[in-house]
Amino acid sequence: MSQESDGSDGPPDGSSIGTPRGAPIHPRLLAMMMAARYFGLELDPFEFRNGPGETVPGAAALSEWAKSAGMWSRALRLRWRHLMNLSSTGPVVLLFNDGTAGLLTGANPEAKIVGLKDPRAPEADPAIMVDEMRLAEVWNGETILLRTERGGAEADPPFTVGWLFKMMMGEKKSLSDLFIASLALSFLTIVPPLIVMSIIDKVITHHSFSTLFLMSTILGIMVAYETLLGFARRLVIAVVGVRTDARLNLHVFSRLIRLPLDYFERHPAGETMYKVSQIHQVRQFITGKLMTTLLDMITLAVLLPFLFWLNATLAWIVLVCSTMVLLIILAYLRPMRVVFGKVIQAETDKQSALGETVFGIKTVKSLALEPQRKALWDERVAEAGKWRLAFSKLSNWPQTLVTPIERFMWMGIILVGAYLALTDETGFQVGSLFAFMMLSQRVSQPLVGLARLIEEWEEVGGAMAQAADVLNRPLEVDAASGGLRPKFAGAISFEDVTFTYAGTKTPALEKVTFSVPAGTMLGLVGRSGSGKSTITRLLQGINREYSGFVKIDSADLREINLRHLRSSFGVVLQDNFLFRGSIRDNILAGRPGLTLEDAIRAARLAGAEEFIERMPNGYETYIEEGSPNLSGGQKQRLAIARALITDPRILILDEATSALDPESEALVNANLLRIARGRTMVIVTHRLSSLIDCDQIMVLDKGKVMDMAPHEKLLERCTVYRQLWAQQNRHMDRQGPRHAALAPNLLHGN
Repeated sequence: MSQESDGSDGPPDGSSIGTPRGAPIHPRLLAMMMAARYFGLELDPFEFRNGPGETVPGAAALSEWAKSAGMWSRALRLRWRHLMNLSSTGPVVLLFNDGTAGLLTGANPEAKIVGLKDPRAPEADPAIMVDEMRLAEVWNGETILLRTERGGAEADPPFTVGWLFKMMMGEKKSLSDLFIASLALSFLTIVPPLIVMSIIDKVITHHSFSTLFLMSTILGIMVAYETLLGFARRLVIAVVGVRTDARLNLHVFSRLIRLPLDYFERHPAGETMYKVSQIHQVRQFITGKLMTTLLDMITLAVLLPFLFWLNATLAWIVLVCSTMVLLIILAYLRPMRVVFGKVIQAETDKQSALGETVFGIKTVKSLALEPQRKALWDERVAEAGKWRLAFSKLSNWPQTLVTPIERFMWMGIILVGAYLALTDETGFQVGSLFAFMMLSQRVSQPLVGLARLIEEWEEVGGAMAQAADVLNRPLEVDAASGGLRPKFAGAISFEDVTFTYAGTKTPALEKVTFSVPAGTMLGLVGRSGSGKSTITRLLQGINREYSGFVKIDSADLREINLRHLRSSFGVVLQDNFLFRGSIRDNILAGRPGLTLEDAIRAARLAGAEEFIERMPNGYETYIEEGSPNLSGGQKQRLAIARALITDPRILILDEATSALDPESEALVNANLLRIARGRTMVIVTHRLSSLIDCDQIMVLDKGKVMDMAPHEKLLERCTVYRQLWAQQNRHMDRQGPRHAALAPNLLHGN
């Protein structure tokens, strides 16, 4: 552990630096791990991923590694004078030119020296004091600063329109460029109407060809500038939209994946996916129509005073008509909000039915449930169509009432303007009428657009509420955003633990108390509903609303960082999910930096090696979604190998062998003692024969601990265990051949 790695542990492309079992850890990783321990945190070298093309751990990759473990970290370049100010900040990692690293443990500004510690040296060795000249020979300024993260409230603000606007405001330079371009375009908009007015009132009247040529030149230059500014503005809007979309996608996925498992168990996957997808409708509205309309309001602020200068009467017509359009739309907002709420609910139910059918397609096909699912789908589609039509009919009314007002705004300006030009009482000329007609369209467009924007906001507001309903739920890591990250040995203890699932009154666990030392092989048995799986859920931190104490190595589980807790566990369930990708990728899913040799070792321990080698491409065999090319037993053994690849201190097998055929189960059971060596194992099963070699077997009944002892003692003194054993082994007592009774006729008919 204290020797320098030559960097050859990773793959040839340098995408990661792996640390196989027993291999030396790179000095830079050691330095980061020692600095993290100063703050009470443990960094896992198996989780480190190097940057592409790098053969030694880079500063950016090391900083990201620390951030992923819940620390604040920054990679930067410092000078000697900066080190003089780091005497009380804790250890600082200095990256040396030869690929190694050292820990800055202190600085003495008076003596102009700093203390450096080699991460490969014994911890008891004192720091070496060096001056600026000696340090400059090995260090070019690359430094990584570390400290504990200061709270997570700001990192996870609630998802609201205000938050979305604040995120967009982060693009200050782009938005300032947008404002300048829009302001320039607004002033350029005034030029063509003025030129038209001059052409009609002066060029045509006085037959001035020189003035016409000058106006044409000015108009051509103005059109060129307007074209370039318009292109630039649209490009900036596209850039802001893409950046916002990327940041929004990252934020949404980060929040979604940190929701508690309890949420996903209570909500259909189709419903969740539909609600989250609504966020993109909101983003398109804000970076599209809303931004465009707000930028057009700049044009309105510039042109409206100019319109009043041209003719106040016609300007008032534009304002009055636009106000009437706004009032009509506002009057319909409330009824439209109610109907659109029905639309959202119908669409959510429709997507839930679709998602449930797709995710459960094996059951649908095997039980021939296509007619029933189709009937349900037809019903949901009809319901959604009914409310969509109702919303369309209702929203058609404001559009119908607004149309004549918009037409009058245009025609009224022509008629009234023509009358004013004919009477010429105010000096209003034909050229001014043409100029006003051209500008009035640019003025009325943002006013009418703003009114329709309010109308569309009802639909966007509904979409926002749908996305917020998912994203604003309490995150799983909120209870332990910082949390302890101890190095586990594997001792488990429950102290007077009582837990009741939401929506029920009967406790799943009632005053459960037990403890097992590290390295124990613990079996959990009992009838269905006795609380076996609940104990494993509490151990994994899935449910945290219990009374009493659950401890691992004397540390309260609720004080331990959830990600660190679960990365220290290996869990194999009854029904395991394999990702699309190769067998190797699936086994190494929890430790992508490890090598094929590690995957082979885990597969051999899980009893999966023999069937993997028979596959056409071995460990590179591709697994499709749903794993159709694997049997249930093969999937289960791969899941066991995937759990073992992390070398967990605590391994949970929750009915892990129930899907195995007798041969596969016997193979896994034969390896259980080898699998259990050096770690604590918690085995939940109904098959008592697989628990005979357990150090302790805990018998549960109706959420209470009935007894806890090895197999032989339980047979002697525990009635519940003896009954379960007798039920599973009653075939051993049968004498002579037995004939199965005829199955009852459940369906009567021909």
